[in-house]
Amino acid sequence: MNTEITIDEIKVQVADERYLEYVDTILTTIEDAAKVRGTGIARRSPEYIAQKIKEGKAIIALQGTEFAGFCYIESWGNKKFVANSGLIVVDKFRGLGLAKRIKRQAFELSRVRYPDAKIFGLTTGLAVMKINSELGYKPVTFSELTDDEAFWKGCQSCVNYDILQRTSRKHCLCTGMLYDPKAK
Repeated sequence: MNTEITIDEIKVQVADERYLEYVDTILTTIEDAAKVRGTGIARRSPEYIAQKIKEGKAIIALQGTEFAGFCYIESWGNKKFVANSGLIVVDKFRGLGLAKRIKRQAFELSRVRYPDAKIFGLTTGLAVMKINSELGYKPVTFSELTDDEAFWKGCQSCVNYDILQRTSRKHCLCTGMLYDPKAK
């Protein structure tokens, strides 16, 4: 962490077409983080990330023009579920609470765009689990998440996909977490 950087210097906002130039940086940052952690992160194509940005379904964090972090949302199961995915913070911006700000904004965007949807995520990261818990998510079994095959197909690019497949989508190294607006 760079102690000279303050959280106030970083702008967190819904991305739009002006931010398409960051697509390759976003994907490289996600891939590098997966290698360092040795955990699974499903890979996405540049076209997929660009589409999320164009649709206004992505959150980007910048310090000036320098990329600091990212997350996107996607609806599943006829908009009954929304996943917040791809949360990433560049190493030099970690320890500032930026992941929490990005995740909170993605959560709020999900609630505005899909007010009745259950919001979920899969993660192996304790920090993300803590943020999700603060937002009202609860750990759940995978059977409580979307049964949309397109979502689960996205897991195929994860290094842990064999576990998910071997267990008939009942277990993995990820923890499923769910926010149910009707439970509030």
